[in-house]
Amino acid sequence: MPMEFEGRTAVVTGASRGIGLAIAQRLVSDGAKVVITARKPEPLEEAVALLGGPEHALGVAGKADDTAHQQEAIAKAHENFGGLDFLVNNAGINPVYGPMIELELESARKIIEVNCLAALSWTKQAYWSGMVDTGGAVVNVSSIAGLKPAPGIGMYGASKAMLRHITEELAVELGPGIRVNAVAPGVVKTQFATALYEGREAEVAAEYPLKRLGVPEDISGAVAFLLSKDASWMTGQLMVIDGGMTLTGGM
Repeated sequence: MPMEFEGRTAVVTGASRGIGLAIAQRLVSDGAKVVITARKPEPLEEAVALLGGPEHALGVAGKADDTAHQQEAIAKAHENFGGLDFLVNNAGINPVYGPMIELELESARKIIEVNCLAALSWTKQAYWSGMVDTGGAVVNVSSIAGLKPAPGIGMYGASKAMLRHITEELAVELGPGIRVNAVAPGVVKTQFATALYEGREAEVAAEYPLKRLGVPEDISGAVAFLLSKDASWMTGQLMVIDGGMTLTGGM
């Protein structure tokens, strides 16, 4: 049977490991070509090898909030794979932990810059590169921390709430040519989220109705669905993938 994304090309940001890499792996397994980004070239090279090499994937190193880097990655998609159909804004940061009232404003600005404004800028670059002509789709990776107060990671949560609203606004503006949706994971077992469960995974998982933490593949399947034809009448939606945690009132 033909693969869902055969002949299609995606850019996935923050994809040298964790959720981003799992998303890239799922898209490649379904026939897509992918351009993946991250800050450091060495992990990107390793990820490209895992994805099957240059026939299937290309890595472009740079900072997610650098407009020149965004333009380069999207240009590489066109030059190497013939266009751009999908964008997954997965890159994000959470460099601080503690009360928001104690947060240095410079750190707050950086979180908003990378988690929100960069996602908007990536989408702008994709749009102006012609993605609107391909029936394209964008998926933003938000978080359940953006759904309610998240003590200790409050600014991160605020940025993810803003990303949800950006998703909705862009869905209205870019339809019908481009669909824009988002996913909101709970705690997923990645290096990024280690501080939220390390040394107490069983205790944290016990609060989830499904009694386990997420793994990157739990998110990659949902993202693939939102990019697929099966979601062709969905835009501006936030898909919560959290093992039922928000049903219990927990965070």
